[in-house]
Amino acid sequence: MRRFVMVAVIGILSLSVVSVAAASQCPKLIAQINAEVGNRFDSAAAEARAKAAEAEQLHRDGKHADSEKAAKDALQLLGIKS
Repeated sequence: MRRFVMVAVIGILSLSVVSVAAASQCPKLIAQINAEVGNRFDSAAAEARAKAAEAEQLHRDGKHADSEKAAKDALQLLGIKS
């Protein structure tokens, strides 16, 4: 029984570390979008800026999977594979 509890605790701790690592992906993607857009004024850049803002808000709200998806969509608009 004691071994089972130890395995369960280790499993839960592992999942929490993975979720923190995934959450840190969002700001990196948003920074990449902002760096790529720079001073561009074309329609793709405008859409990418809007998606980056959406991704940033989703990240603040704790919706990291949705944030990452929005950021990756913005990168695709710019022609960047993520």
